[in-house]
Amino acid sequence: MLNDAHCHFFSARFFAALGTQTAPATQNAAVAIPERLGWDPPDTPERLADRWVRELDTHHVHRAALMASVPDDEESVSVAVRRHPSRLVGLSMVDPTRPDADARLTRLFDELGIRCACLFPAMHGFRLDDDVVDRVFAAAATAGAAVFIHCGVLSVGVRRKLGLRTPVDIRLGDPLAIVPVASRYPSVPIIIPHFGAGFLKETLMAADLCASLHLDTSSSNRWLQYHPELTLRTVFAHTLQTLGPDRLLFGTDSSFFPRGWQRPVYETQRSILDDLDVGDDARHQILAGNFDRVFSQRSP
Repeated sequence: MLNDAHCHFFSARFFAALGTQTAPATQNAAVAIPERLGWDPPDTPERLADRWVRELDTHHVHRAALMASVPDDEESVSVAVRRHPSRLVGLSMVDPTRPDADARLTRLFDELGIRCACLFPAMHGFRLDDDVVDRVFAAAATAGAAVFIHCGVLSVGVRRKLGLRTPVDIRLGDPLAIVPVASRYPSVPIIIPHFGAGFLKETLMAADLCASLHLDTSSSNRWLQYHPELTLRTVFAHTLQTLGPDRLLFGTDSSFFPRGWQRPVYETQRSILDDLDVGDDARHQILAGNFDRVFSQRSP
């Protein structure tokens, strides 16, 4: 069994949002931007969802979490999840500083079947101990949903390829600031991607204090360039030694087609688990079981 806890659903609406910053108004951004990047246009949410499921089938992936990667694209992911509810789980970026954040969260969880609100404090300019974050956790607790929080280094690959600047303040993505709100809402699963994206020590410290906090293993983990003393193998070994296998979620950070699902990420991480002699039960938890537990509280 293999589940992927971190994929992006690059829909037509996602490209339309980018198009307001880069494409001429006369162009269809959902076609023009992918063509510029050498990617396939996404088509409708239904067809993109079908393509994702075919891709998962090709690689024998049972379930995947798909994220709406701009704050106004939750409906596209909702369409995909409702089309394939046994295969796809919906996540959505949320900007909690917006005036309509409370209403949006209610609709996100209650109407659209989204299972996880994704916070990017460095991008949207809020502190993790701010009241706006507390409101997100309160809504997630009521809905039986999870909260994803991007900490550490943040670089948006598609924006970089298009020459678009992404203003960020990575000081706002300190995992230690999660501890108070996590302690107030112990029933809400928290997912920190990329092993904390450069804040590994701080992430492990926070997770050691908060049993609700999980790490995902996704992407190439380029943040390792800032820690020449570490390798991905030592990161896995240290995380497993500190937290055990029950709070580690496998992910790839797959996003666009035709590249599709990033099997090389899986192969690298599987090789590390082999090298560390991780047992079958622990391996199952990392590759599938923890995903099913975190996203099992309510079906969309």
